[in-house]
Amino acid sequence: MTTPPVTASVAAAPAATGTRGARAAWIMLASGWSANQFSALLGAYRSHLGLTESTVTGLFAVYVIGLIPALLIAGPLADRRGRRRVALAALTLNVLSTLLLMVGGAWGGTWLLLPGRFLTGVSAGALLAAGSAWIKELSDSPRRPGLFVSAGFATGGLVAALIAQWAPWPMVTAYVPHVVLGATAGWLALAAPETARPVPVHGSEADHEHTGHRFRRTVLPLAPWVFTAPTIGFVTLPSTLHTGLILTGVATAVVPGTGLLTARRARSTPTSGLLVVAVGTATAAVAAATENEPLALLAAIVLGAGYGLALTYGLTRTAALAPPHQLARWTARFWTVAYLGMFTPYVLTLLAHVTTTPVLLAAVTLLALAHAGFGSYQVKRLARRHTPGQARSGRAWCSPTTR
Repeated sequence: MTTPPVTASVAAAPAATGTRGARAAWIMLASGWSANQFSALLGAYRSHLGLTESTVTGLFAVYVIGLIPALLIAGPLADRRGRRRVALAALTLNVLSTLLLMVGGAWGGTWLLLPGRFLTGVSAGALLAAGSAWIKELSDSPRRPGLFVSAGFATGGLVAALIAQWAPWPMVTAYVPHVVLGATAGWLALAAPETARPVPVHGSEADHEHTGHRFRRTVLPLAPWVFTAPTIGFVTLPSTLHTGLILTGVATAVVPGTGLLTARRARSTPTSGLLVVAVGTATAAVAAATENEPLALLAAIVLGAGYGLALTYGLTRTAALAPPHQLARWTARFWTVAYLGMFTPYVLTLLAHVTTTPVLLAAVTLLALAHAGFGSYQVKRLARRHTPGQARSGRAWCSPTTR
């Protein structure tokens, strides 16, 4: 039995918006670029500004501190006020945060680096929440936001590392490409329409509870692995092997770059990403034990593939399960839990006082394998409980397969 239709702010993308969706998707590339350009410059901040390890770590962590609350606030706000408005405001703040980092690098003052990095997190979080929903609805492709974010992760870190290595004033010039990219992306996105429209929403409380239950049981538990895999590849491994700036930048590009290629073509399942992550962490454990840089690069590639599979499954299943008028807030919840995986390198660093990094990476491998087995069991168990009647009533927003 369904309840009478109610009016809500629901995604209803105008027809023939594929081109506009592709143009607007560049804002997601700017979001990913802003996150990783700083990661590639950590070594430069240590050597040029004499920042301590704890200060650099704090600058890295404050990004996540700004990002998670922004995700949780911007998602519901985009559902109520519109995706376009929130996304474009977040992009403006994203560019301004990079300008703060440029001024901080020029003056050599951490007092500007800290708010700059914090505002990068806030703006990136709002872009991930509102922008992911907006681009998905414009292009009718739940993969597209993840593809552009991954492209930004890959290119931002590599370009920043190359500029920092050879260009003058590296902590200023390394940020110029993002300012240009952000301004260009904003100009391209201005032509894209709003996708939130007040239309009737059909469905019962039971339907909402059922899809919410599946989301909490099958999607959210997988989410932390989305960023656990890449941060091991471009943070833990380079710091363990004490690699140079260029190799760190290459790792920062290779991990999300492999994820981009994987997410573009592969059909992901709940277990495929975890199994690939397990192979990657096992390879990383051997590379750390033998201090083998080529093997570490191979591990980074495999971890990137696991990242791509996990991200693809998470975004496509979130889009399939979410009621249309709550797509932004459900997407924000997925990204919020995913970003908890960014703390993995710091947890491993703390635990390194207890045992060695190779042993810790081996433990992560076992954890990924155990999670893959349990996740497979959960999916089969929920599928058995999903009655045909429920499938028919929930079909308005829940697709039974991941496209």
